[in-house]
Parts: sequence; C-alpha cells; structure tokens
Amino acid sequence: MVETRRDVTTEAEADNTLTARVKHLARPLGVGSVMAVAAVPAGLEPWQAIVGYAAFAAGLLAWPSGKAAKQSRAAGQSDKVAQTDFAVVEALDLPTVVFDADTLVLRQNAAARSLVGAYPERASLSARIRSPAILDLVARVMARGVPESVEHAERVPSERWHEVRVAPVAGNPVSGSQLYVLTFRDLTEARRMDRMRTDFVANASHELRTPLASLMGFIETMQGPARDDEAARIRFFAIMLDQAQRMARLIDDLLSLSRLEMRAHVAPDGQVDLGRTITHVVDSLRPMANDLGVEIQLSLPDKAVTISGDVDELIQVFSNLVENACKYGQAGKRVEVTVADTDSEGAQVTIQDFGPGIAKEHVPRLTERFYRVDVETSRTKKGTGLGLAIVKHILTRHRARLIIRSTPGEGSTFIVKFNPAE
Repeated sequence: MVETRRDVTTEAEADNTLTARVKHLARPLGVGSVMAVAAVPAGLEPWQAIVGYAAFAAGLLAWPSGKAAKQSRAAGQSDKVAQTDFAVVEALDLPTVVFDADTLVLRQNAAARSLVGAYPERASLSARIRSPAILDLVARVMARGVPESVEHAERVPSERWHEVRVAPVAGNPVSGSQLYVLTFRDLTEARRMDRMRTDFVANASHELRTPLASLMGFIETMQGPARDDEAARIRFFAIMLDQAQRMARLIDDLLSLSRLEMRAHVAPDGQVDLGRTITHVVDSLRPMANDLGVEIQLSLPDKAVTISGDVDELIQVFSNLVENACKYGQAGKRVEVTVADTDSEGAQVTIQDFGPGIAKEHVPRLTERFYRVDVETSRTKKGTGLGLAIVKHILTRHRARLIIRSTPGEGSTFIVKFNPAE
C-alpha cells in the first residue's frame, strides 16, 4: 500500500501531539510512577503495580486526546458545511460574490466571474467593482446589518441594467468573521421590453391621432365656412372616409398583433395545401395588381405541398407580402411568386419584385412595429407600419422564418421557409 502525503502528515502531527502531551503531563505521570513503586513494599504484587500504573497513564493521556478529537470532528463538520454553502453558491446562475467584513472576496461563482471578471485570491471587492453606488451600498449594509439593493446601469460595451443586492449571512459556520453576499439580477430584458412598450404606445397614439385630427378639422369646416358648399362637402366626405378607413385598418392590425402575441406559444395543428393557398391569394390580388400595372407570375411545383398551419393566418401572411411587392415594387412591372418543396430544406415561398429595392441599413428593421423606410410613401400606399410585424409573429407561431434580401436598384426578395416535415 502506498503511503500518501496526507497520511504521512497526519501521522507526524499525531506523533508531535503525543510527545507534547507527555511533556505536559510529566509531573502527574512521575507522581503515579512513584506511587506504583511504593505500593510494592506495601504488599501489592509487582505485576499489579505495573498494570495499575499503565491504566492510570493511558487514561491520563487519552482524556485530552478524546477532547481534541471532539474538537477536530466539530471543525470537520464546520468545514463540510462551509464547502456545501460554497458549492450552492457556485451552482447559482445569478452572479454571486461572497466577501467578509474586510471586503475581501472569499468566493465568486462562474456567473460572477463572467460578469465582473475573476478575483485574485483574497482580493478586495473594489478590485473588480468600481461603481461608487455599489461600493456605497456595501458600506451601508455592513454598517446597518440590513439587506439593501440598488439599480445599476452600464452603457459600455452595451447597455445593461442590474439590480444589485447586498445581504449579511446569518449563522456563519466558517469563522468568527461576518460574511456578506452580493448578487446581480439582470434587468436588461425587462427594461428593453418596457422601452418597446412605451415606443409602441407612442407610435400607435401618433398614428391614430393624425387621421383623428383630420376628421375633426373637416367636421369643424363643414359646420362653419363650408356649411352651404355642396362641392366642398362632397370632397371632404371622401377624405373623411379615407381617414376613417385608415384608422380602421390600424385598429384591425393592432388587434391582430394582440391576438397573435397571446397565442405565440401554441403551434397550429391544421393541414394547409400551400399551392392552393398561394393561388387563392394571387387570384384575389390580381385586380389590384392590374390597376397598378403589375403582372403577378405564379410558379407551382408538380405535386401538392402540404404543411402544418392555420390557413387564414397564412393567407394574411402571403397577402401582405404579395401586396407589398406590387405596391412598393410597382416600378418593376412584375412580381414573381414561387412555391418550392424539398425533403431536406422543407417548403418555401419566394416573393420577388423588381422595383427600387431597399437600402441595406433598413433591412434588419423592416419587421419592427411602425418602422417605415419612407413614411410618406407608406401612408400614400395606405400602409399602417404593422404589416411585416404581423407577418413575423404569424411565422413565429408556425415555426417558420422570413428571409429578406434586397439590392437597391434591382428589387427585393422575401422568402418564407417552413421546417422540413418530420
């Protein structure tokens, strides 16, 4: 059997402890030996004196050994508790730093190392955290002994928000020093959603206010200066109807977005014939395309292409994409709609126009709510700024993707890709 270094160290420590104990008990051991020798002339057998002295010496040496063992076991249990606590800290996905009353870092988990960087051994908390707000929070908690938290924002390298909390650790088993725990809770996504919600409400209010202001202005004019002007009333009524229809389209799109967000996690389970659906969409939009001077060319595969989906929602998707291609690609005079299906890549529908195209910087933001490349052109063509956002939400529900490619001066291509059938 190979003797490990730990075993050698343990035996050496035991030898040193026994030697020290014998030296410490030299006087009572000497008195005991004298008494054992004196007991022989008094009538005690020599072997009895030897056995008695041996029992006395063993008991004397064993008592402190038992006490030391108990202390050692207690220290071992304390170490196990400390190791368990630190293991729990390491398992947390919340960035966590444990430090003592001198603000020396004892432990940080992997999430904290990723967020603030790795601390050297026994380094001060301020070696990685330089924020005055966080360091002031640490000082307050150490002074009062009550948990507190603050919100901390960073601008570089990217904008991030955290709720930073510092709390004292109750019942510290490691040492007499008080320990503290500092944690970071990421608020970035919540803040981003709050900002998006605020922007959405502001944009929706603006889009509704514009036609509403037009309606109110025309109504006031018809009640006043144009009260008896029949020609003006006829012209104003046409404009008012157009503005009311614009408001109705916007409200319908907002309701559609709301319904889609509520059902985004529920995948549709119906069966849709993709070729038949596209044919229906193209046939319904041909009159509008003819008015714009645009020809829609449809290409279908030889066999039927069936996918899982909701037929009404997919009609809304392809109607939006084909209508946009006809309106915004009107200068190209034609729109090509192609349905393809391969076992490896799945079904896909391509809508391509040959109009002015879209600048590269606008492409990633086309599916954002109320985002427009050209606001006046969009309003002239009766767009609400929500069409592609609705398309994105519907395709997300169908576990499909929208790919947008555009070259200025050559046109744009919108590709809807569905997952391959299992």
